[in-house]
Amino acid sequence: MGVLTYESEVITAIPPAKMFKACILDGDNLIPKILPQAFKSSEYIEGNGEPGSIKKVTFGEGSQFKYMKQKVEAVDKENFVYIYSVIEGDALMNKLEKITYETKLEASRDGGSVCKTTSKYHTIGDFELKEERIKAGKEKASGIFKAIEAYLLVNPDAY
Repeated sequence: MGVLTYESEVITAIPPAKMFKACILDGDNLIPKILPQAFKSSEYIEGNGEPGSIKKVTFGEGSQFKYMKQKVEAVDKENFVYIYSVIEGDALMNKLEKITYETKLEASRDGGSVCKTTSKYHTIGDFELKEERIKAGKEKASGIFKAIEAYLLVNPDAY
């Protein structure tokens, strides 16, 4: 088993507290509403969002995957940090033990925020994950983030 670490950054005009609330704390409701082709639904099958909780995410018609299960590792509402692991589902391709994502929102100088994400891919055996796959996943995540930003800019009183 190996671990491949990948870091990315997305800049948004939305302040960290508002983006964290919309994207992380209420993302299970908001994302399927604004991107139904990507995500059909999310439901906690164990817990209710605190560390240790298990959530099943069902992907939408436009996705190449059917579902995934995520384990919440940490939620820090004061510092805008959220850590979770994908522990089951076809996104792991039977080649990954898990993928852990650590997302941190920080204030930017212009009043918006910078979303920093560290992804750790835990491979099974000698499987080598291609950088193109990681980049494709990063682009999808960035697209979701930008869709939430667009929603919040059009709906300034939300959250």
